[in-house]
Amino acid sequence: MPDPLSLSDRLALQRTRLANERTFLTYVRTSLAMLGFGLVLIQLHPVRTGLLGYGAVTAAALVMLTGWLRFHQRRKEIEAS
Repeated sequence: MPDPLSLSDRLALQRTRLANERTFLTYVRTSLAMLGFGLVLIQLHPVRTGLLGYGAVTAAALVMLTGWLRFHQRRKEIEAS
């Protein structure tokens, strides 16, 4: 059975998949930067900047979770179309 999508449609779908992956990688990069920032703050002066450092580590985890959830949600939407 031939593929019902034309070549341009298949290429557009592939570009959309790749854009979704790039967006996820942006979330990963941001999360790693925030994690590094938080760990540096914790190491520099745990008493004075510890709370801010732990907050950055927590925010990094939330950013990573948000990115992962959005990536999977968008992937399901792309595959359904």
